[in-house]
Amino acid sequence: MSEMSLGQFVTLLTDFGLQDTYVGMMKGAIAQVNPTLTVIDLTHQIPPQNITAGRFHLMNAYPYFPLGTAHIAVVDPGVGSERRAIAIQLQHGFLVGPDNGLFSGILDQHLAIAAVELTNPNYWRTSKPSATFHGRDIFAPVGAHLVSGVALEKLGTAIDLTSLKRIPLVACTKIEGAIAGTIQHIDHFGNLITNIPGNEVMNRSWSVAIGEMTIPGKHTYADTPTGYLLALVGSHGWVEVAVSGGNAQAQLQLCAGSPVQVIFL
Repeated sequence: MSEMSLGQFVTLLTDFGLQDTYVGMMKGAIAQVNPTLTVIDLTHQIPPQNITAGRFHLMNAYPYFPLGTAHIAVVDPGVGSERRAIAIQLQHGFLVGPDNGLFSGILDQHLAIAAVELTNPNYWRTSKPSATFHGRDIFAPVGAHLVSGVALEKLGTAIDLTSLKRIPLVACTKIEGAIAGTIQHIDHFGNLITNIPGNEVMNRSWSVAIGEMTIPGKHTYADTPTGYLLALVGSHGWVEVAVSGGNAQAQLQLCAGSPVQVIFL
């Protein structure tokens, strides 16, 4: 297992929302282990139990953090069941959370070095964790211990990396003069983010076809008058469909999984 210098940062991603004290309690559990760590909230507004949305946001956020960061993610409809609590070491950081596919987007893009099932209660907040709040009692303290220098292998039992639960992204398909794909995520602004990588359309003339509708490919939102549809490559690196100054999801009434095509002109 490769050595990694001590980190300073812990990120949190959950579906807990901010109305209740759940996020604050996780931060308290981290501070009990090491109050000097910097805790960064990725988001706590993942739709309840929506593992696929959590996967998308983690995958896009992971590259922007320093070496040694621990990413604690809790979108966990199986909490209290037989699903494993895990920690994964990658070249640049750690993942801590449930083994339910939440980390599969990152694992598709970054090489995992080792993984353990979190079976050592010495690194939990309590040896009798709540059956419904592993985020507070297991994941938060484990993430803090990892960033503070505890070796991964001390946290529990090694597991085969190939056994980690995966939620594979539906592949886009290249066909003559086009790429067929789907909507993989809809963001807060109603932008329809596809599973078609932006590098497929770079330096080409293209549009997006949805049903009988053709939407022109642009560089920025400002390239289109307010209220009109456009397609572009978003900051996340995927082709998306948007409305300049508006909400594409509300206008088109599409959902995750709806088919789209990029058409080359």
